[in-house]
Amino acid sequence: MRLTCTVNGKVETIDDVWPGESLLYVLRERMGLPGAKNACEQGECGSCSVHLDGILVCACLVAAGQVEGAEIKTVEGLAGATDLHPVQQAYLDAGAVQCGFCTPGLIVATVDLLEKNADPSDSEIREALAGNLCRCTGYSKILDAVRLAAVRLEGAGKH
Repeated sequence: MRLTCTVNGKVETIDDVWPGESLLYVLRERMGLPGAKNACEQGECGSCSVHLDGILVCACLVAAGQVEGAEIKTVEGLAGATDLHPVQQAYLDAGAVQCGFCTPGLIVATVDLLEKNADPSDSEIREALAGNLCRCTGYSKILDAVRLAAVRLEGAGKH
């Protein structure tokens, strides 16, 4: 099938897509967008988190046939032409990145959280990121990054 959708603000047409292959496969293998990671393939780890029509989803659980005409935003679509998104920069500045495998999904989930709640409590941060697993950081620096991003976004008037 031919799939047409908007990815990171650009209308894309992808040919020869099997309707049952995952959105994650389409993004990584057909479109060359490796940010969303392939880990559990069961929607348990959050490494493949993307926005689909404004809703945070695990791309491994979405069939390609479901995204016809949809709008998708990946971690690659967050940064500007010359600057990182404030959440991406906060993760770097807070040292919330170790191996980096989970980081794209955590960043997308953090953007989702901060768009809904400009000043989340620690328990709200933990709840929002509960679907994202990290085996390296111990989560402390991730919480620091979310708090830092919230302050920076508030200061920039981006909420």
